[in-house]
Amino acid sequence: MANKKWSDLSRSQKRVVLVVGALESVMTALALKDLAGRPADQVRGPKPVWGAALFVQPVGPVAYFAFGRR
Repeated sequence: MANKKWSDLSRSQKRVVLVVGALESVMTALALKDLAGRPADQVRGPKPVWGAALFVQPVGPVAYFAFGRR
């Protein structure tokens, strides 16, 4: 299957892409803010590793909120 260009997508497909992208951005920003403000003893594992993992979309922020906080 060939890759589609943005112009090939329907209006509803474009909306879905934009909404999912916005949600991923918000989740990442919230996770980064939480990680920065949380003491190291309240984080499972090293904070720098979680900081890097947050940029693995979309699993990083979800994993942090599910497993990274005490």
